[in-house]
Amino acid sequence: MSIRKRLTLILLSMMVLTCFLALVKGYQKSMSHGEQLLDSELKVVAGVLMQQPLSINAMAPKMQESAQLLYQIWQSGELLSGSDELNLDLSQYQAGFQTLNIAGQRMRVFVFATSLRTVIVAEPIAKRFELAEAVILSAMLPMLWAVPLLALFISFFVKYALAPLTRLSKQLALRQANDFTAINWQVTDEEIKPVISRLNDLFKRVETAYLRERFFASDAAHELRTPLSSLKINVHNLAAQQGDNQELQAMTQGINRLTNIVEQMLILGRTQPEQWQKQFKEQSLLAITQEVVSQLYEKIEAKNHTISLEGDDFTINGDEFTLVTLISNLLSNAIKYASANGQIKITLKQMHRQRIWQIEDSGPGMTDDQKQRIFNRFYRVGGDQHPSGEQGAGLGMAIVLHIIAIYSAEINLTDSDLGGLKVQVVFAGAKCD
Repeated sequence: MSIRKRLTLILLSMMVLTCFLALVKGYQKSMSHGEQLLDSELKVVAGVLMQQPLSINAMAPKMQESAQLLYQIWQSGELLSGSDELNLDLSQYQAGFQTLNIAGQRMRVFVFATSLRTVIVAEPIAKRFELAEAVILSAMLPMLWAVPLLALFISFFVKYALAPLTRLSKQLALRQANDFTAINWQVTDEEIKPVISRLNDLFKRVETAYLRERFFASDAAHELRTPLSSLKINVHNLAAQQGDNQELQAMTQGINRLTNIVEQMLILGRTQPEQWQKQFKEQSLLAITQEVVSQLYEKIEAKNHTISLEGDDFTINGDEFTLVTLISNLLSNAIKYASANGQIKITLKQMHRQRIWQIEDSGPGMTDDQKQRIFNRFYRVGGDQHPSGEQGAGLGMAIVLHIIAIYSAEINLTDSDLGGLKVQVVFAGAKCD
């Protein structure tokens, strides 16, 4: 939920709660004042009835009865006049105010007694509630009608107050990942000033670190290529002169491993999204997969692996080099870690607008912790002590993750039915063939 909506809801909730509390308090006050006023009215009515010129021998015409006011006039134990609904036993009640059940409803009763005459006046309690409700509603109804209007005003002013933050958020959302330029925006809001200042400082630091890491790896790899090539030639010449021996073989393996690291570092430096997306064109993933399998078939045959390629062909908008590198790294890992005479299965699937490239192997698989760390640079499952005995630099999956970012794809690692690892690369919005 946005800050604007949250603030609007909080302010409206507080307003509604305040109105409700005011309504309850107003209702209580209205009832208290209403009871006092209506009790005074009963006293006045009782006083008027007490002065009526009635006698026992000559009954006066009855007063006009009202459902809102009942009365009785007693003298010397005889009823002179009164409402038919008011049927009371005078001996049970004392002078003053009482609340009784009369004629099927709660009544407020006032008994006014003198030495000559007793007057009883009764009024329904419901009348008092109706009066209190009428008073409080007349006072609160305009405020309740004003709540929607206040909601609009609150929403507008909250939006106006948060406009600088909204503008900053939009600018950051539109900024490219490699755009580290400072935010050139003069603001007067004291809350936004330090945010922009800190962001500009952070951009500067990140740009420095980004460029240092990127160019150091590429430059170092380029500089190492020449001496490595020279070492290879010298070792080859030594082997030709002296014949292969254990020391030369170990040196050759070390040079090959270092060469592989250098090549992986160069590829890692080249796999930046902004460099590749400009040259995308339609690529057949089935054809690229077949090409990679043919390139690595010698290694597959050396370990007597059974490899299968299933599914339908589809094209994606991409670059051949990055796709070859992606598939090559994933297939190389499957070859490395699947034991001799194992199985490797590659599947191409189409699901709605998603195109899935999937590889499974019959290797030992990985734990959940290893799956979380596998994309870290220079991390290898089991290190150089892995049971497969395969050498590596630990950069292959880091390169895979870079290429996944280029295509805005997803990569999922799960357990395979073959017993090893299942890697699933999901390309969104690809075209069917």
